[in-house]
Amino acid sequence: MNDTYQFKLPDLGEGIHEAEIVNWRVDVGDTISVNQPLLEVQTDKALVEIPAPVAGTIKDIRIKSGSMAHLGDVLVSIQPKNDTAPSRSNSSPTPPISATATAGLTGPDQRVLAAPAVRKMALKLGVDLHRVPGSGPGGRVLPSDVRTFAEQRAVEPSPPKSVEPVPDWPDKPQEPVGPVADWPPSGQIANLSGATDSQTTPTTEPLTGLRRRIAERMAEAWRIPHVTSFAEVEVSRLVKLRDQLNDIGAMEQGLSITYLPFIIKAVIQALKTYPDFNARLDLAQPQIIRYRHYHIGIATAIPDGLVVPVIRHADRLSLRQLAAELTRLADQARARQLGLDELSGSTFSITNFGSAGGEQGTPIINPPEVAILGCGRIELKPVVVKGQIKARPVLPLSLSFDHRLIDGIAAAQFLNYLKQRLHHPKLLLLDL
Repeated sequence: MNDTYQFKLPDLGEGIHEAEIVNWRVDVGDTISVNQPLLEVQTDKALVEIPAPVAGTIKDIRIKSGSMAHLGDVLVSIQPKNDTAPSRSNSSPTPPISATATAGLTGPDQRVLAAPAVRKMALKLGVDLHRVPGSGPGGRVLPSDVRTFAEQRAVEPSPPKSVEPVPDWPDKPQEPVGPVADWPPSGQIANLSGATDSQTTPTTEPLTGLRRRIAERMAEAWRIPHVTSFAEVEVSRLVKLRDQLNDIGAMEQGLSITYLPFIIKAVIQALKTYPDFNARLDLAQPQIIRYRHYHIGIATAIPDGLVVPVIRHADRLSLRQLAAELTRLADQARARQLGLDELSGSTFSITNFGSAGGEQGTPIINPPEVAILGCGRIELKPVVVKGQIKARPVLPLSLSFDHRLIDGIAAAQFLNYLKQRLHHPKLLLLDL
């Protein structure tokens, strides 16, 4: 009989060291073929489908749906067919963790076996990893271990506090001015005492999949010292130019352009003028890394939450190409068909909450970026034109930036540059 093949979580790229098991496509006892979909995992960027490396029979599923797996963890055991049996060097299970590596739970001077993401989570929650029992292989501390420990600590009874004497207030006014109503009605006293029914009992569900990754990413992002600057720009010329181009495009090939390609063009020109906004901080070195490419992330709402597809080398694309790429990325994002390369590597992001009717907001930076632009809904507002008040279309803008690298005056200059380009959109043609 062939040796059982121990299939481990493979390297998913982009520095990803862990993933959540979302859905198994197979069960124990199933016969599978090479490259048949085995399971789906959720990384912090995308839903990834992992195919079978060999043909054979599923013998054992090691990690259940909803659990976290780390790089190198055994996911499933497969009894391979003769013609697809892998070499012994590739099929051997993960070597056991040495006693030295697992001894971190015995004292504060020894290192705990845990992934970097788990250490960050523990630091954020104020948890001492030496006190957390690890449930992973060799005593490895998993994210679920840290969360469980933090939750148990939160519900531990607090030491009794001294109680201040409460004044003996009278139950009723001494001199009522009228009849006292019987409130609340006696029939409602039971509910006020803490009794519950099916309409008042809260519902619960596991925090899993994309929503769980979003929660973790937002917690990471909020460690950045955010500051948000706001501006409004009168865009009557932009509205007119867009309508003219759409009229011409409709006659030629059914082209339809939203305002977002124009905003992307303006943002790229601003990033070239103010390169600190197209950068990231590397505090480990420490150093500032300024990019020479312009990969623009576009926050996109999907049924499960929010993802950020990336338009790579957006500076090389025309308005027509940007419009087509925006449509393609949005469609594939909603169908959960984007690859990791299409959800990674952005250098600056844009969120268009105006498409959902929003006017203003304070967008959250997408790490490791240092800034994000929010665009609200274009609405008619009173604007002073040559001393007279006129109704003009106005676009609200909000720029959130990392105050460790960018100062308020630089943010104001960046926004003013954007306003100039969007108020006079023909200036966008200078770099085309």
